[in-house]
Amino acid sequence: MMTGARYCADVQRGVLIDKRRPLAENVSIYVKVKRMTNVLKEGETMVSISDLARDLGLTTRTLRYWEEVGIVESVERQDGANRGYTPYYVRRIKFIIKLKELGLTIKEMQDLYAAYGDAKQTEKMIPRLIEILDLHVAKVDEKMAQLASLRQDIVGYRQKMMKQFALSNEKEQ
Repeated sequence: MMTGARYCADVQRGVLIDKRRPLAENVSIYVKVKRMTNVLKEGETMVSISDLARDLGLTTRTLRYWEEVGIVESVERQDGANRGYTPYYVRRIKFIIKLKELGLTIKEMQDLYAAYGDAKQTEKMIPRLIEILDLHVAKVDEKMAQLASLRQDIVGYRQKMMKQFALSNEKEQ
């Protein structure tokens, strides 16, 4: 058993107790973490950061950055050195790529991850995701209206230039 100023850890059981929290809260956290721990299941393999980046068309720096800003959890380390991703993390990163393609910002993805919460319950994230997507649809609609207006202005200006060009050609002849 290791002890520190704030934590008491039982390495054999894999338990870390925060001395500042009530015991019941520590037990609750332990149960959630134990239930949701990102461990390899039978038949699953760990993917290295370089292999994952190559397979998904990303850079290793992007994956590290996403970890730094908190939209991907810290990952297991293989042999204490290289980042390794379990199938859980691979699915999560693919989801982040989809969110990025939909135009979500890093801040919005951080908000979603916070909504996802410690319990890792998708049901808590979906309402926030719907809200963010609705905002994006409204932004796209506004941009489309602005582009339609710009298109009308350009077409009108082009027609005006065509008339002036035709008039100047008639005067020259």
